[in-house]
Parts: sequence; structure tokens; C-alpha cells
Amino acid sequence: MSGTTRVAVVMGVSGSGKTTLTRALAHSWNATFLDADDFHSDEAKAHMASGQPLTDAMRQPWVERIAADLQRRVAGGERVTLAFSGLRRRHRDMLRATGLPLRFVFLHGEMALIAARMGERSGHYMPVSLLQSQFDTLEDPRGEPDVDVVPVELAPAAQLQRALGLVGRD
Repeated sequence: MSGTTRVAVVMGVSGSGKTTLTRALAHSWNATFLDADDFHSDEAKAHMASGQPLTDAMRQPWVERIAADLQRRVAGGERVTLAFSGLRRRHRDMLRATGLPLRFVFLHGEMALIAARMGERSGHYMPVSLLQSQFDTLEDPRGEPDVDVVPVELAPAAQLQRALGLVGRD
């Protein structure tokens, strides 16, 4: 797409590879890396770590904090990559409502593959047991005009090349 994009939002369910792609994209695109997980309250992280999914009411202030930070950073001249689940359309719309030039890169894949990957990682507060709730909560963004799909099964280097092509290389 256009080189005017200032925010690249890499979205998908937990375990889809958002953080890996977002970090690589930040490095290659000369952008600031942000992980939406860092904007969760300690209470929300503890809630998820106990095996309970967040409610929409619990997600609302989280998305508000992210949107405000994106606005501040872009106003300061930064280009930003954000690893963000973006499961609900209303949360994606909250980021769109900032008026920032952004693109969503949707890491899409089968639950079995993502569950296997989640089982291999350690030190993350999100248990594999919540993956089904992530898929249940996901309001499929395919078809939204600012969303592009990148398959989870692609190698990380191929994902990065696809994402760079979508957000622009300038």
C-alpha cells in the first residue's frame, strides 16, 4: 500500500506470531515496536493467567491506552509497529478513530498449528487453554479495507517481506 502508513498493526489470536513479526517489521521499517500486552493492567494479566478470558469491558480501557499512546508517538514523528490481538471490530475501530494512517496485518492460521506453537513457548501469561476463547472472540477482519492477511504458516522471513510490501518501504 502507500508509503504514508505511520502505524502497522500486526493482529491475530494469541500465539499467531504477532510479536515476532512486529519486532522484525519495526527493525526493517525503522519504527518503534510496541506490544499491546504491555498496556494490560496487572489485574487483567492475572485474570488471563488464571485461565479466564477478558471481557469486553476489561478490554475497553486497554484499547484506550493504546490509542492514546499511538497518537502521542505519531504526533512526535515516530512510525510505529504494534502487536495487537484486535479480536473485536470495535477495538480495531477505536484505533481507526485516532485518525492515524494505519494498516492492519492479520496473521491468520489454523487453531491446531497455533496451539502447537503456543505449547512450545514459555514465560507467557496466556495459557493454551484460552486459545479457543480467542478464536471465539475473533470477529474476522478479512474484507475490511485496511486489513491485509498474512498466513501464519509462512516462514518468518516471508511474512516480513509480505508485511513490508503492505506498509511501504520508505
